[in-house]
Formats: sequence, C-alpha cells, structure tokens
Amino acid sequence: MRKLFFFAIMALSVTLLSAQQDKKEVDMPRKHNVNRLSENYFIPERFQGKSILITGGARGIGKWTAIRAAKEGADVVIMDWLEEDGRHVADSLSRLGLNVLFVYGNIQKDEDCRRAVDETVKAYGKLDYACLNAGVMDGVFSGTPFDYDEAQRKLMPNVITQATDEYWDKVFATNAAGTFKSMRAVLNRMIEQGNGGAIVVVGSIAGMTGLSGNPAYVASKHAVNGLVRNAAIDYAPYGIRINSVNMAETRTPMVERAEEFVAARQKAGVGFGMGKIKTMSLLKYCDSEHRGSFPWEQASTMLYLISDEASAITGSIIATDGGWTDY
Repeated sequence: MRKLFFFAIMALSVTLLSAQQDKKEVDMPRKHNVNRLSENYFIPERFQGKSILITGGARGIGKWTAIRAAKEGADVVIMDWLEEDGRHVADSLSRLGLNVLFVYGNIQKDEDCRRAVDETVKAYGKLDYACLNAGVMDGVFSGTPFDYDEAQRKLMPNVITQATDEYWDKVFATNAAGTFKSMRAVLNRMIEQGNGGAIVVVGSIAGMTGLSGNPAYVASKHAVNGLVRNAAIDYAPYGIRINSVNMAETRTPMVERAEEFVAARQKAGVGFGMGKIKTMSLLKYCDSEHRGSFPWEQASTMLYLISDEASAITGSIIATDGGWTDY
C-alpha cells in the first residue's frame, strides 16, 4: 500500500509540474520584431523651399538621405567622389521631377567643399541644411573593389603595432580633416546668410566606444564627435544647430566591404578575433533574422535632426545604434 501511495503521489506531482510548465508556456509573452520603417515612408512637403547639401550621397546612408529629402520637397545637392554613382542617383531622382543636383568633389580638399556650397547657392539661392555623411573605414578608395592583396592590406585596418602610416593618414584625411573642411565651408555660408541653419554629421559607434582592430576609424570618429560638440557651442549664437548620429551595423557598401575584409582575415588566420566579443546590437540580436539597421532608417533620424522638429537639440551625440552602446 505504501508503495502504491508513493507512486500515486509522484504521478500527481509530475502532472501538477507539467501543468504549471504548460501554463508558463501559455502565459509567456511572444517575441516580436521591432516594427521597421518602410523605405517608402516620407513626410510630404516637410522641406519644401529648403536646400540641403549632402556629402557622400552617392551610396548608402547618404543616398537614402537624398532620396527622402527630395521626396519631402527639398532642393538637394549631392557631393561625392564616386562620380558615376552620384550622377546616377541625381539623374534618377531628377527624372521623377525632384530637384537634385550632383557635384563631384572630395571633402579632403577645401576648394571642393567650398565649390559644393557655392553650387548649392547658385542653383537654389541659399543653403539651409547640411548632412555631412561622407566617411571611410579604411584607406582604400571606396570605389575600388575589395581584394585582400598586399597593396590593399597596407591600407586596411589593423591593430596599432601593425597599422601603417598610410592607412592612418588616409582615414583621418577623410573622416576628421574632411569633416572639418566641409563643416567649415557650410558654416561660413550659413553665417553669411544670417538665417540660422542645421548640420547633422555621421559619426559611428566607433565615435562612442572602441572597436577591435580599427584604430584610425575609432580615433577619427571620436574626433568627429568632438568637433560636433565644439561647433555646437561656437555657432549656437548664429542659430545654427549641429548634432551627430552614431550607428552600429547598417546595410551599406562600406559595411559589406568591411565584412569581406573580416572574412578574409579570418580565413588567413590573422589576429585573435577580439572583434567577436560583441557583434550585435540589442535590436539585431533580438530580430528573428538578426538584421542590422537599414540606411533609410538612419536617413530618417538625420532629416529629423536638421528639421525644425528638432529645434531644441544641438551638440547631441545621438546613438542610432539599436542599443549597441547601451550595454
């Protein structure tokens, strides 16, 4: 009898435990992906009568910023050193009846930056806003296909003790000096006009934290964010707001090439793989397909920051990184 009683109690316990587990599974909230912004979304006439200069507008985030700005009524000038791609974007949008011009130029050159500003004013009569998007992750010209050969390797990211001067100098020439020169050209015009304005600069999580094996990119993006903070103070009296956006992985040609580079290094057995410590933002990790952000999502925040909707925001280093820098 005692054995039967014992087995009956055990069976009842198992049944109750199973029921509790079933109930927990029923009560457990279902996971859900973040509702993603449609690439076709825009706010009609938000920038009607406003002119916007976008550097690095031939591809990636800059391209999508130009597309949405034009749809929202802006008079857009794209500046880029990728002439074929830049003209294609401008021509495609112009054929839709949108006001978009392309100016070939390299933000490393002061004369090119001033010329892009002058062309904007010549075409549209003024310069209201600027999206300083142009930037690089390595020293290889961004229009060159990736090839893990000796010529490109010396221009690619590496730890400090193995990084070359040429890699460091080329990354800083675009990211730090180029951002400085393009911002200076824009600010000079805005001050001369006397009507205020707004500038948004593309930083990176690399400007807010460290990233393994890419010292020039990290240091140059910290420089960019330092420049934004400094400029916000000096130009607030002129009614000019200046902020930066700082994204984690976004689906752009620059990121795609970086992934090719990392894969090639891993295949060659180079390094200790410290970059593997953290590879996803919060939102990418929780996404059912582990998707990073899309360039039109970044464009949305950039255009918000230059719009009057963000009139109380300046000097902000805004993380548009899906929670990367949150933990």
